[in-house]
Amino acid sequence: MTVAVTRRLRRAAAVAGTGFVAVSVFQALLAAGIPLGRAAYGGEVAELPPALRVASGVATAFWLVAAAVVLRRGGYRVRWVPARVAKSGTWVLVVLLTVGLLMNLASSSPWERFGWAPIIAALAALCLAVARGHRPAVH
Repeated sequence: MTVAVTRRLRRAAAVAGTGFVAVSVFQALLAAGIPLGRAAYGGEVAELPPALRVASGVATAFWLVAAAVVLRRGGYRVRWVPARVAKSGTWVLVVLLTVGLLMNLASSSPWERFGWAPIIAALAALCLAVARGHRPAVH
């Protein structure tokens, strides 16, 4: 693998990881009761009911793990994520993000259609690039 390819792969992983952390922060705000519900879960209510706040708490952790998985696949040192988990996990993220993109596009919420859909599309594309790349050696 050339140095340029390695740099592009690492950059794509870093951008995706940063995006996942941002999504995680958004989910944490929802879980904390901040009234951002119009931009999530179909946009029906501003302040989420307790069950959806719990779901956002779980999503907070999920997206942080997603960041670690894609960073590990991109060649960053994330020792607690095994290389095989990073390889398959990045492909799982591609599938989940694609499904999420379709759900956001089908949503009646303008926040989800015009805000989240492009973000999720970009994250899916970045994960696809990282998943297809060869994992560089981690020193």
